[in-house]
Amino acid sequence: MEDPAPASELSTRRSKRTRAQVKDTENQPSKVGGNDGDSHGRTSDTSDLVYRESSPDDFEEPRPKAKRSRAAEGTSGAANKPTDHSLIEIIKGHGKIIPQAVKHWVEHYEQDPKPAMVELLTTLFESIPRRGSHVEQSIISKEKFLDEVDVDDVVVALVNLARRGEVEDYQSSKRKEFKNFKENLESFWDHLVRECQHGPLFDQVLFDKCMDYVIALSCTPPRVYRQVASLMGLQLVTSFITVAKMLSAQRETTRRQLDAEKKKRTEGPRVESLNKRFSETHEKITMLEEMMRKIFTGLFVHRYRDIDPNIRMSCIQSLGVWILSYPSLFLQDLYLKYLGWTLNDKNAGVRKASIIALQNLYEVDDNVPTLSLFTDRFSKRMIELADDIDVSVAVCAIGLIKQLLRHELLSDNDLGPIYDLLIDDPPEIRHAIGALVYDRLIAQRISSSQSGSRGDSSNSEVHLDRMLHILREFSKDPILSIYVIDDVWEYMKAMKDWKCIVSILLDEKTLPELSYDDDDATNLVRLLCASVKKAVGERIVPASDNRKQYYSKAQKDIFENNRRDVTVTMMKSYPLLLRKFISDSAKVPSLVEIVLHMNLGLYSTKSQEQNFKSVLQLIKEAFFRHSEKDPLRTCVKAFNFSSTESQGELQDFARNKLKELEDELIAKLKSAIKEVADGGDEYSLLVNLKRLYELQLSRVVPIESLYEDIVMILRNCKNIEDEVVSFLLLNMYLHLAWSLHSIINSEIVSEASLSSLLSKRNILFEQLEYFLTPSDIEEVGKHGSELGCRVCTILAEMWFLFRMENFSSSKLEKLGYLPDATILQKFWKLCEQQLNVSDETEDETNSREYIEETNRDAVMIAAAKLVASDAVPKEYLGPEIISHFLIHGTSVSEIVKHLITVLKKKDDNVGFTFLEALKKAYHRHTELSRSEDDSLTSNSIQECKDLAARLSGTFVGAARNKHRMDILKVVKDGIEYAFVDAPKHLAFLEALLHFVSKLPTSDVLEIMKDVQKRTENVDTDEDPSGWRSYHTFVDSLREKYAKSEAFQDEKEGVSTRRRGRPRKTRNVPGKRLFDERGSSEEEDSISASEQEDAHDEEKQEEEEDEDAPLIHSIRSASKLRSLRVSREENKGQTRTGNSAIAPDNLAASRTSGASS
Repeated sequence: MEDPAPASELSTRRSKRTRAQVKDTENQPSKVGGNDGDSHGRTSDTSDLVYRESSPDDFEEPRPKAKRSRAAEGTSGAANKPTDHSLIEIIKGHGKIIPQAVKHWVEHYEQDPKPAMVELLTTLFESIPRRGSHVEQSIISKEKFLDEVDVDDVVVALVNLARRGEVEDYQSSKRKEFKNFKENLESFWDHLVRECQHGPLFDQVLFDKCMDYVIALSCTPPRVYRQVASLMGLQLVTSFITVAKMLSAQRETTRRQLDAEKKKRTEGPRVESLNKRFSETHEKITMLEEMMRKIFTGLFVHRYRDIDPNIRMSCIQSLGVWILSYPSLFLQDLYLKYLGWTLNDKNAGVRKASIIALQNLYEVDDNVPTLSLFTDRFSKRMIELADDIDVSVAVCAIGLIKQLLRHELLSDNDLGPIYDLLIDDPPEIRHAIGALVYDRLIAQRISSSQSGSRGDSSNSEVHLDRMLHILREFSKDPILSIYVIDDVWEYMKAMKDWKCIVSILLDEKTLPELSYDDDDATNLVRLLCASVKKAVGERIVPASDNRKQYYSKAQKDIFENNRRDVTVTMMKSYPLLLRKFISDSAKVPSLVEIVLHMNLGLYSTKSQEQNFKSVLQLIKEAFFRHSEKDPLRTCVKAFNFSSTESQGELQDFARNKLKELEDELIAKLKSAIKEVADGGDEYSLLVNLKRLYELQLSRVVPIESLYEDIVMILRNCKNIEDEVVSFLLLNMYLHLAWSLHSIINSEIVSEASLSSLLSKRNILFEQLEYFLTPSDIEEVGKHGSELGCRVCTILAEMWFLFRMENFSSSKLEKLGYLPDATILQKFWKLCEQQLNVSDETEDETNSREYIEETNRDAVMIAAAKLVASDAVPKEYLGPEIISHFLIHGTSVSEIVKHLITVLKKKDDNVGFTFLEALKKAYHRHTELSRSEDDSLTSNSIQECKDLAARLSGTFVGAARNKHRMDILKVVKDGIEYAFVDAPKHLAFLEALLHFVSKLPTSDVLEIMKDVQKRTENVDTDEDPSGWRSYHTFVDSLREKYAKSEAFQDEKEGVSTRRRGRPRKTRNVPGKRLFDERGSSEEEDSISASEQEDAHDEEKQEEEEDEDAPLIHSIRSASKLRSLRVSREENKGQTRTGNSAIAPDNLAASRTSGASS
């Protein structure tokens, strides 16, 4: 007996049914059952109405009993429920019964192929979105369909439906019955192919006809047709592959059986049967592969470059699946090249689909040799995609690069651009690169030339040594080092091995062959601090959105456990680390900061009080040993934290230590002041002033006894360094701020304390006003001055603290202060000097210790704060600040932009402020115009115009109406200013044009009449260059007015030009739809969103009309000509020559000039 090849349950069931049927079913009556006749009648009706509108009532959910097994009910039971609905109705809303419906249809096809094929193709056409009721019966009927109807004729008829707008997109429809249309359609064709694998699939009629229609529809112009046809065609190939793999398994089994029989050297019916089965199976596989190629060449090669990115993406996703699941056919360069080409697709989704497909291919080791040529061709592009503009694409590309590295398809020289992304902005990219760096360079899971070079890869010390080797590249920039640590931390467990890190720092390493220099120790200390912060939930790299982090209870528990582990691990070793590196200013900040993330309560519960006291004593020693900002600031934070977070006796000890630190610092300051007063060195004074400044930033320090000494130094020692003066003033200001804070929060304020505060305030104002004089500050002018920045910021903060509104109508009213106009002008002149620092000088000073407090941004923030808070009269300072909107870089522009927003929200007189700002900018232009440098003059007037454009640009949308009077005030008062001593300042009119564009037509007409009236009895030809700006201004007013009037006429139906989508006669050319010519852009000329396209085209035509030259519009030209004539008549009263020029010709020439 013949040994059958293994088959699936579906295959077995299908074979039995086939053997039970009679060969010539077409000439015999159906024996399926009573329902079969109904089914035939329904099929016949469907053939006459290819397109049939379905209502929601047609989609009835199957009753619960329909879910029972149909295998026991026979053929009649299986066909019962599917006959209640047509195939398209099942696809739309009854996906659960698709398998039964497909099975019933196959039985119908085997009994009577023609009507069954009509039903299937009708379903195919009805899957194409449409609103029409049916297609002409002459095109599709049971008698003519198979023999006479041409595929192209049917497709052209469907395209005509789209032309008439009778289309509907089932995929994007929000109707409930279409919710799963796409999934159901794919499931239908998949089940159909599987069910037909033992007969109809290989009859070279049914699926050939289906493929012809699918390919033809995929090449039609309507986008929705292409979408659905592509969906069906791609699914057909996927299903063909499923059947082909099953047949391949059967063929392999048959081949093994045949080889076994041949070894027996016996000939007989079994060998003959096996040979026949092997040949039939091979022939079926060959047929399936030909069908796959047909769809690939007819559909895929056109649709992978479709204008619709969703179609392109689905093509590439399907190709990736095909290559992976059926490599015997598709794993070759003929097909792989499409994945490489789409790596350059303009749509991020398509690029990502291609990358994911390649990732899956490289995951299989057996595919790599075949991919070698492809890798050589496209590896450079894969590396470039790691820096893709789309973050998700970049992350996927980095994963693909990891695959290439695993197979040693890239060299270390190719990875340079990849490693640069470790400090990229998007954290997703940085962390993906971090995973790559960890696998490649630290854990060395990916093959590398360095693999196995230094110890066991699982050892924490080895991993840390490799990490330090990477950090050596960033030793000079601690910020970049922190970025690298943040990228790798999630993957590198050795960073959480606190004990190992501490042992390395204390020279207790277990691998003597590993050696570290001082830079390595510095990097390791930074790594330790950063790792501790990450372990307790702190950010070490600032987030781009600055949003507060929120954690779940489970995450908080993890962080608290990590805090406990860090504390327990470092209790005994922490004092040793501080003592070893206490003199190193590069390591002390990171080491001291660790105490801020420890659980200090454990020192008491673990009886480690002495270690805690040692830590505080060492931190105090570090505070007095260093003078740099970072060590001092960190030590102050550590003392404040210890004074509040420690418990019981240890808390008292911490507070006493802090008090000792303050007393010792005051004593050192007194000694240093005395030394300077006696003519000694200033270094000790400067260092201790910095320490006092850092201490006063966070807490009150009692320096009443020092205040008089500081004032004495400022008054008597005029030759001390600017940096010393800066910190003297800063400490005076902070002391005043704390004193004011104390008085405001006191229930009872004594007259003595109030008088003392006023006296100290007046003294500080006196000193600050003294330093407002530029001649008293070194290195002023274009080089700026650190002292100048300090004076500006301190003075602004003082005015803000003591502003009048804070104390008006209160017992502290006498504390209110308002600077006079002279002082305010001196203040702004000093601010301008700091703002005018050259970019080169700004870059050179970026290494200064307190650069963030003494740069242009700090000065502009201080000045803008005064205006926004009404601390000073804004009539002078507001316009001055806004006039510098665009001339000092992006950061300063953002500050001014925020100030403008605040002023507009407060509904202040922004019109006056904007106009005065423009006048200030124009005044700078007039001053530069006196110089002989034409480039400076042109740049200055352009700056004025740019400022006007930006200021007018703040009035958009509804703000135009809200601030109409402000805009009108700018224009009218600006015109008044421009005509003072005309034509000297007429160039100012060109800046006003940006505000005119924001006004309604009625205001434009009023302004135009006013301007023309000003030139009556004035001969503007005497100074053509001087009056050129005036002519430009008037021409622009006329053009805007004429355009607005023409637009209004068109709205009223007076326009001579037709609005909306132009009427076009669209005829489908008589070419064969199977031709491979044509582009995707041409195919998309008709789409499912024709109405939306028409709306977009109408909108585009309106914009083109607005930009079109006025001479092209009849009414616009006539209005413009009449305005020109009136202008010429006015001019004719004063002209002595050129009177023979025809007004019409002049108007026409100037109109064309304006248009150009």
